[in-house]
Amino acid sequence: MPEDAPVLKEIGSAEWSEPVPGVAEALETGQVLFAPRLHFELSEAERQFLSPACLDGKSKNISYRPAPDALASETVDRGALGGASEAADRAALKALLRRYLETSSALMDALCPEYRGKLTRGFTSFRPSEIAGRPSSWRKDDTCLHVDAFPSRPMRGVRIIRVFSNVNPSVPRIWRIGEPFEDAAQTFLPEIAAPLPGSGWLLRALHVTKSQRTLYDHLMLGIHDRMKADTGYQRNCPQVRLEIPPGATWACFTDSVPHAAMSGQFAFEQTFYLPVDAMLDPSRSPLRVLEKLTGKRLVN
Repeated sequence: MPEDAPVLKEIGSAEWSEPVPGVAEALETGQVLFAPRLHFELSEAERQFLSPACLDGKSKNISYRPAPDALASETVDRGALGGASEAADRAALKALLRRYLETSSALMDALCPEYRGKLTRGFTSFRPSEIAGRPSSWRKDDTCLHVDAFPSRPMRGVRIIRVFSNVNPSVPRIWRIGEPFEDAAQTFLPEIAAPLPGSGWLLRALHVTKSQRTLYDHLMLGIHDRMKADTGYQRNCPQVRLEIPPGATWACFTDSVPHAAMSGQFAFEQTFYLPVDAMLDPSRSPLRVLEKLTGKRLVN
């Protein structure tokens, strides 16, 4: 994103399926879609889940997997979901996450018709715990600026778009947004050593990764880790504070927008994946940026 470009692409729509021109272009240039009037409303019965008691005590969110149409059961505290009515509560919670999946899918179809039919649905998550003060290792600390990269799930250049909604009835969610991806990459690429020969194959053979890690994934994980570990960078790099009011919805390419969640409780998140070639301008993708900076082909 150019230095003088706005961080936010704000829309005034209150309808999830209302078209707004220019959103895909804004997202690709590193802006954050910000829709303060676009609310994901909960029913009276669904508000019972606005409690961290839903979690199992180890996880920070409750995940829904659309392919098997199931909650990730290890993230849900069975004892907190109503005893004798546990099955009904789990069904209601699954239906709530499925509804967010369908609602956010309709939003992406309306706002980014250029991507229609090309997006793949990922996990849906509900985050009922407070971010601020939550114990975490530095690698998993979401209060540190980072770009998304997954140790066990190589992306091979595929883009990551995430839609978020703050369903807290009274408290804003606080984010930080960092500098353009290419600037961050230029800072950290020199610190990343080349992977050991054959390491991608070995990680897959040992079931550490779900597919073979590419040089692209190696570099993205390196940027993710070094960005989080560098306290000076976290403190001094160009960044803005974003206060997301109760009820607001926002979205961005989280693999190229450095972001940090500083505080807040009760939010939904939907992940989508987009092939690089489906972008309006593939040269804006982290894959093409890193290939330009390294002079190497990063995905075979």
